[in-house]
Amino acid sequence: MRIAMIGSGYVGLVSGACFAHFGHDVICVDKDAAKIERLRKGEIPIFEPGLDKLVADNARAGRLNFSTQLGDAVGDADAVFIAVGTPTRRGDGHADLSYVYAAAAEIARAIRGYTVVVNKSTVPVGTGREVARIIRESNPAAEFDVASNPEFLREGAAIEDFMKPDRVVIGVESQRAQEVMSMIYRPLNLIQTPMVFTNIETAEVTKYAGNAFLAAKITFINEIADLCEKVGADVHDVARGIGLDGRIGRKFLHPGPGFGGSCFPKDTLALAYTAREVDAPQTLVEQVIQVNNSRKKKMAQKVIDFCGGSVSGLTIGVLGLTFKANTDDMRDAPSLDIVPALQAAGGKIVAFDPEGMIEAARLMKDVIFAENAYEAATGADVLVVITEWHEFRGLDPRRIKEVMRQPRIVDLRNIFDPAEMRSLGFAYDSIGRPLAHG
Repeated sequence: MRIAMIGSGYVGLVSGACFAHFGHDVICVDKDAAKIERLRKGEIPIFEPGLDKLVADNARAGRLNFSTQLGDAVGDADAVFIAVGTPTRRGDGHADLSYVYAAAAEIARAIRGYTVVVNKSTVPVGTGREVARIIRESNPAAEFDVASNPEFLREGAAIEDFMKPDRVVIGVESQRAQEVMSMIYRPLNLIQTPMVFTNIETAEVTKYAGNAFLAAKITFINEIADLCEKVGADVHDVARGIGLDGRIGRKFLHPGPGFGGSCFPKDTLALAYTAREVDAPQTLVEQVIQVNNSRKKKMAQKVIDFCGGSVSGLTIGVLGLTFKANTDDMRDAPSLDIVPALQAAGGKIVAFDPEGMIEAARLMKDVIFAENAYEAATGADVLVVITEWHEFRGLDPRRIKEVMRQPRIVDLRNIFDPAEMRSLGFAYDSIGRPLAHG
């Protein structure tokens, strides 16, 4: 199949490279000429494990190409995927669909022959119908169908999620479009991946419902962690105890400083807004948004309380800035609430993140960026773990203690063992575990 991927950001680049790996001919299109030039040179503008090799291998094989010319890519395509950004619109929380609609208008002018236009971007219900209207209005002679094919990629594990998905959801309303989409995903039949064909609206809602449910699981276990701290229970044992129930499942029951990233904050807001527009308010989702926003702000106060009620004049080492491990994504990261709050309280921040410091430097002021985790801990009065990078789990606590001014750790990801840290002489606090203070 010949595929045009409009948008070469996170979703577009990963999807395009994976489709090429399936054996399709893919052109990834982007208006950012500098980005396209970098991609042609083999430079990957985002950090995603394995993506550099996947792009290089398929570009070398001639299956993956990059262009700024939408018209040429669309004109020869069997399917055109729209994978542009849908950021939260300022003022109301709705998804900004201007990039999607602009892409639809451009696609309309370039269509030659039957084409399936696929919304890969995360879009509110009704967007597919509007994309169809725009194409029909812009080019009444166009022969096309619109489909919805939401992505379910986890940053840090996106390639595996694409190649071995739990399911593929496709919203289509013609047999011809379904056949095209079935051909595109045919390689997944070998591993018997469930293909869920629905109408367009159902596929659009499924994406938001899935992310909202996962966000609710995270928020739920975070609130249970607060309870555990008060009553002497261990949230990890609680999570295991309920997660082994097949109706609940073990995933997304890891306590922490709150969810962030490019999906959950944006998508829960968009779902809440869309639902209120049609008089079907999602009060549970709205509460999840409120609790999560509040939690990120409370984490700074947790550090301050741990330090006796004040961090004024203290040096605070920070481990991890991205919203999760294995990504350089800083969007809605808890650190963006925690670090400024600690600075406002008088703390001096020395931070290290394996991949996120370039982007963090754009978003944070007056932060000293360290070369490694031990340098971030050197001279610190307290060390705060914000992101659960695997390399942090392998740190030597004895060496950390040696370089710190005061051996105090607030572990917001529970990567250290409380008993071990206390036995080594640390004052140690974590999330939802008993006897946190040594």
